[in-house]
Amino acid sequence: MAKYFDVHPQTPQARTIGTVADSLRSGALIAYPTDSSFALGCRMGNHEGLDRIRSIRRLDDRHHFTLMCENFAQLGQFVHIDNAVFRAVKAATPGSYTFILPATKEVPRRLMHPKKKTVGVRIPDHVVTQALLAELGEPLLSSTLLLPGEEEPLTQGWEIKERLDHVLDAVVDSGDCGTDLTTVVDFSGGAAEIVRRGAGDPARFE
Repeated sequence: MAKYFDVHPQTPQARTIGTVADSLRSGALIAYPTDSSFALGCRMGNHEGLDRIRSIRRLDDRHHFTLMCENFAQLGQFVHIDNAVFRAVKAATPGSYTFILPATKEVPRRLMHPKKKTVGVRIPDHVVTQALLAELGEPLLSSTLLLPGEEEPLTQGWEIKERLDHVLDAVVDSGDCGTDLTTVVDFSGGAAEIVRRGAGDPARFE
């Protein structure tokens, strides 16, 4: 049965954020809000959590998982990024963009695309997500909370708890965060390739 945490959207309660971070360190899989939609999240090294996300979303091994990072210093540990790409990504973050880049050795192989050795990274513009990432001190392995056969992500914390109570450990709710997915930009080939148009303005990468 998933625990339910009601968090203030502008001034998240430190004690609650600390409790959620502790649960993640103990192997929890959570649903949490971002600046584009709700997401599923666990620690990078949580193999069971990764398998649970795959099961909930029915994902194959070609799916690009995302490392939700607090800031650029953290992001830079997990992807190779040259100066030109750095400037383009820096100008668009924090925000509703996911960038696909070559992964460093810090990224577990199970999280990489099996052929391209790439991973998705992003820095969210969301107070609660940022508070959680700061408390955790490491990226969250994440995937949009989009259930199989459904066209839009779930948007209400109570509905997420009701429908996924048996497969999640916690739901963090700070209100409706919308259904727009991130704009996905693939830089793994050097030049920007827009893979998905979403909440972030894609014009800057065209």
